[in-house]
Amino acid sequence: MDRIILIKPFITDKSYKGEKCSFYTFSVNINCNKIQIKKEIKKLFGFSVKNIRTMIYPRKNKSKYTKKGFLYGRTNKLKKATVQFFGNQKIDFLNKKEI
Repeated sequence: MDRIILIKPFITDKSYKGEKCSFYTFSVNINCNKIQIKKEIKKLFGFSVKNIRTMIYPRKNKSKYTKKGFLYGRTNKLKKATVQFFGNQKIDFLNKKEI
């Protein structure tokens, strides 16, 4: 049974600044570890990984005011992984090409 480890890339201003130094940020499965992330990157892109940093963001309470009154809810728990590649290995997410 294959689990999805890499969910999606984070495309923000801060992540674009990191791409100059071969840093890429991905949303990953909350239960996976760095070794599993490294194997998945190697399998998908064929790149050798230099460094991986992971961070877990907890759930947050959110509320908003509408015509019907206040609506309350919670955000999902989130895990991000910042991956650094060796050398000049780059991924172009907008054109979906590996360089």
